[in-house]
Amino acid sequence: MNKYVGIDPGREKCGLALVTEEGKIEKLQVVATTELLIYLQEFCREKPAAVIMGDGTNSKKLQNLVKKSLPHLPFFTVDEFGSTEEARALYWQENPPKGWRKLLPIGLLTPDQPLDAYAAVVQVRRFLQK
Repeated sequence: MNKYVGIDPGREKCGLALVTEEGKIEKLQVVATTELLIYLQEFCREKPAAVIMGDGTNSKKLQNLVKKSLPHLPFFTVDEFGSTEEARALYWQENPPKGWRKLLPIGLLTPDQPLDAYAAVVQVRRFLQK
């Protein structure tokens, strides 16, 4: 079964995700942008079929770094438009509210962690749908 590494690029932090070809989340992590390549090597121990990156903030600079660091892996970019909203919905799907919070509409709840890794999942799933 193929796996894909997703990257949601940012100025300060990046989301990383390891996702199967069926879209199942295997691993999530939010890392400082300055440490992206270190953690990316760790994610690539799983021998992914490709690296997928969103085309948003700071992506041009990071694309070059990632391509140079992993020249043996296919590299693709996907449109990042609307991925934050999709990531938020995915977060609540994976982490349903508990207790009194489940009585509130999802739109009023704030996730208790950054959504960058979930946005990386969204990037991979968009790639897989094409």
